[in-house]
Order: sequence, then C-alpha cells, then structure tokens
Amino acid sequence: MIRVVVVDDEEMIRSAIVALLALEEDLDIVGEAGNGADGLDLVRLHEPDVVLLDLEMPPTDGIEVSTQIAPPARSVLMTRHARPGVLRRAMAAGISGFVPKSSPVSTLAQVIREVAAGRRYVDSEVAAAALEAEACPLSDRELDALRLTRRHVSIAEIAGTLHLAEGTVRNYLSSAMAKTDTSSRYEAAEHAYEHGWI
Repeated sequence: MIRVVVVDDEEMIRSAIVALLALEEDLDIVGEAGNGADGLDLVRLHEPDVVLLDLEMPPTDGIEVSTQIAPPARSVLMTRHARPGVLRRAMAAGISGFVPKSSPVSTLAQVIREVAAGRRYVDSEVAAAALEAEACPLSDRELDALRLTRRHVSIAEIAGTLHLAEGTVRNYLSSAMAKTDTSSRYEAAEHAYEHGWI
C-alpha cells in the first residue's frame, strides 16, 4: 500500500480528492489537512510515502511546505494555476510531481504511484509552457525582497530578515519595480508571483 497525506485548504476539493483516491486499492489515505503546518504534523505522525500539496495555501504555499518534508516522503504539487515559473521553483525545491487540479483522479492516482516508485512526473502541457516562458530578469536578492513584500512586512522587517540595510532593500525593490514595469513594491511582488518567480 502507498501511504498518502492530502494537504489542501479548500475543504470541498480536499474531501473529494480523499474520497476518490480512497477508492484505489493500492492507496491508503492516512491523513488530510487544511494548511501546511497541520500537514507537516501529519507527515511526522504517519510517515507517508507521498504528500499531495496544494500550491496556494495560507500562510505558506505548497512549495515552502515541501522543503520541510524529509525523505523518504515525496511531494506532489497540485495547482489550479500551472505557471511555468512555479514549475521551476517546484523542481528546484525537490518536488517529485507537478499536476494541474484539472487532471482526472485516475491521472492523479497514477502520478502518486510513479512518484512513490521513485520517478518524477510533470504535466506535459506545463513542461512545454515552461520551456517557452521568459527568463526571470530579477536577481536573487530582488526576489527575496519581493517574497517578503508579499507577506506585507515593512522595509525594516525585510532588512532585518535579509541582514541588509534599509536603503539597500529600497534599492533592490526599486530595481525590481523598474524591471517589472510596476509602480509599487506590492505590484512588483504580485507580478513576480504571477510569473512564478517567487
């Protein structure tokens, strides 16, 4: 049996996924959670083979949660918005599977089997889009500053977190705004998020 934990903040979707996957004879749904913190607790408790993670969950996203899941458990990311930049972030974070939420449950079950067997799975349309997508023009430090901006923290808090001077943070944010042709740091952060860069 393949032991699975499902983490998705939308209760109706999560319940449907759990109910449908439970019909598969070789899958054992050992837990379900509505946020990343509860999901990590379940992973530590049940030691599943595969963790299904929604991409967009407050307060952290599925990619960030996956970085805290220790092997041998493997992560599969489910998303409604399969942006190429998100795929790149997911692969860099070590996620083993990337599946649009529009996929049939039979496909999701097969992805779980592939990932449990040690293979990786990326939806073919998402992979093709990733190859055609524009490269990120932002530096790592600009991305760090924008990532924190999305959490609505102050310049001083960003500076403290990144161990930089406030003026340096402002410079990074101004540069990011110029590169993304946006008029505020929040718009720049949203632009970067929509392109899957953060």
